[in-house]
Amino acid sequence: MASDNIFKVLEFDAMTILDSIIVLILAYILVRVLSFILIRFSERVNRYRFSVKMMLPILKFSIYGIALYHISGNILNLSPNQLIAISGLIGAGIGFGLKDLFADVIGGIVITLEKPYQVGDKIKIGDYYGEVSDIGMRATKLVTPEDNLVFAPNFMVFTQPLSNANTGGHELLAVIDLYIDSDSDAASAMKILKEAMITSKYVYVSRKRPYTVLLKDYPFYRRLRGKAYVNDLRYEFEFQSDVTRRAWDEFSRKGIRAPRVSIMEAGTSGSGEIQ
Repeated sequence: MASDNIFKVLEFDAMTILDSIIVLILAYILVRVLSFILIRFSERVNRYRFSVKMMLPILKFSIYGIALYHISGNILNLSPNQLIAISGLIGAGIGFGLKDLFADVIGGIVITLEKPYQVGDKIKIGDYYGEVSDIGMRATKLVTPEDNLVFAPNFMVFTQPLSNANTGGHELLAVIDLYIDSDSDAASAMKILKEAMITSKYVYVSRKRPYTVLLKDYPFYRRLRGKAYVNDLRYEFEFQSDVTRRAWDEFSRKGIRAPRVSIMEAGTSGSGEIQ
């Protein structure tokens, strides 16, 4: 009897299949059109950019959920016995090869409901770092600092460490490391780095968003570490480049030199900002 129910479920006529395809195509087009409209609108109202983009994954899951419900209920007209048979097929499919796909979909639902990150956030998950451009049914799209588009499977939210640099806010803490020779004037260097940060057009300073300049001595060099918030997370790297360039220009005028020994030779890795 169970096998008869399964075969009955699989006996679809051409019109049923066509209706199902049309519903899925319409759902896809609707998602694309509404996503385009919301993204364009969010860029015009910069103050509410993250709030508007946060609606995208909820919108996608809702539209596709309604489409699947319509297909399984109204078009296929499934009876309780047929639903049980379909559930068995889905369970077998998950067990024999669709478990990763199922895990991705569940991960997408968890991300949408719990919001460990949202569209517009800068996150690091596993080995990936970048700005979240989209949260889909199966994967999260990240735009990396190299402007590459990375698809991170949603199930990684269960298995990989996750860090969120701004958690829905516009501001983001940027860190700048500069290395100077151990004989250079550290006090002057710290003052120069501070001035370069607080005068940058990308910086955001307030009581809740302070800046910091730290000094650490190593055997062959000194590390200056500046921390400050950018007024828009999209300018993280422009801010770092702007401050680094202006600080080193002033270092040269003041006779503050880069380390004579490279960071790699000194036994530790550098940040690529030694000049």
